[in-house]
Amino acid sequence: MEHVLEITDLKISTLRGKETVPLLDKVSLKVGRQQCLGIVGESGCGKSITASALLQLLPYPLSVTGGSAFFTASSQARMDLLTLPPKLMRGIRGREIAMIFQEPMTSLDPIFTIQQQMFEALHFHYPHMTHADRMDKSLSMLRKVNIPRPEQTLASYPHQLSGGQLQRIMIAIALMNNPRLLIADEPTTALDVTIQMQILELMNELKETNDASVIMITHDLGVIAETSQHVAVFYAGHIVEEAPVNELFHHPQHPYTKGLLQSISSLTGDSRQLYAIPGIVPPGGSWAAHCRFAARCSHASGRCLTDMPALTEAAPGHFCRCFLHSQEVEA
Repeated sequence: MEHVLEITDLKISTLRGKETVPLLDKVSLKVGRQQCLGIVGESGCGKSITASALLQLLPYPLSVTGGSAFFTASSQARMDLLTLPPKLMRGIRGREIAMIFQEPMTSLDPIFTIQQQMFEALHFHYPHMTHADRMDKSLSMLRKVNIPRPEQTLASYPHQLSGGQLQRIMIAIALMNNPRLLIADEPTTALDVTIQMQILELMNELKETNDASVIMITHDLGVIAETSQHVAVFYAGHIVEEAPVNELFHHPQHPYTKGLLQSISSLTGDSRQLYAIPGIVPPGGSWAAHCRFAARCSHASGRCLTDMPALTEAAPGHFCRCFLHSQEVEA
């Protein structure tokens, strides 16, 4: 398969005083052409900072401390996003790679109208586009994401719109320039079920009609099932399982993945009691040298408390980081 993005051994750290604290540890991922890669896991596992690193948007004191992320642009030029000069990255951001951010309330500038902000996204990459063409494009995108009264919406300020409307506007801005890669960080969080399905259909349409690829970051395994072909499960700053979506849903291998799936299926049983994985995700910098899930795992043995399991192939194309499937230790 042709890969639009290849991430190899990505490491991200932060500073606490003079101490360097790891937040992401040797993450490797590949996104194929017209493929949707789903990334799932609890809050604090490293999903969003992975996406921000690809666009060089990590806030200080976070920084990339290792690895590479090679992206193939529409011109077929191949570049490492982590080392790209800022001027070249500005040309990539919003045109070749677009991102739907998790918090629409803080992603739009409160002192500019929606029209001004949508026009800015077009003007930066297409400075010679006429006012009429920008207006037509903006209205067209608002209609695609089912914004009612798009003309009135363009004249509005962010505080005059609901959270769901702002989320759809962020999606419209991200899709305006037909990006080759769309990174969607919890894109349907503030939306009701009907609008959520319409947005997911729109993203699937983008893949097909614009030859685009998608990275879908979410807590919602239902969204993953609807959109993704491949899934990576993050836990405590690294990948614990990776597989095609049907394989992962029907044959989960890692106890953490099984726990995530059980938490959404437990309400269908006779007990009608919601299952929850015991414990919490360990914060960055407090990771043990052994299996990071051991403290929450009912299958943990003595070796889980002394060694770190390697990410190994449990079945064809299905990778898992657990001593239940391989005795190989992380190098």
